[in-house]
Amino acid sequence: MEISVKQENRHAEIYLKGELDHHGAKGLMLQLEREIEVLLPLQLVLDFSGVTFMDSSGIAVVIRTQRRIRELGGQLKLRKVAPQPRKVLEAAGINRLVEME
Repeated sequence: MEISVKQENRHAEIYLKGELDHHGAKGLMLQLEREIEVLLPLQLVLDFSGVTFMDSSGIAVVIRTQRRIRELGGQLKLRKVAPQPRKVLEAAGINRLVEME
């Protein structure tokens, strides 16, 4: 999974590209943790427009990211979630915990 980052002040957007499955989830979590530690965002948007497939491993990525952002006093939003990943996230109830645009 590839990521690219756009930051302005303490607002960050991270664009995800590729498949978010059990093979890439651990690496993605490490990448996100590094970016969060550097950026210290008060608002973080994960843009899912480039995610072509997601399994349940993506749920753990979102939950872990949300917890870290909350520890910083910030907020996490998910943007442009395609139908397949949205179905996985909604089945897990993530839409009740994290705003999905």
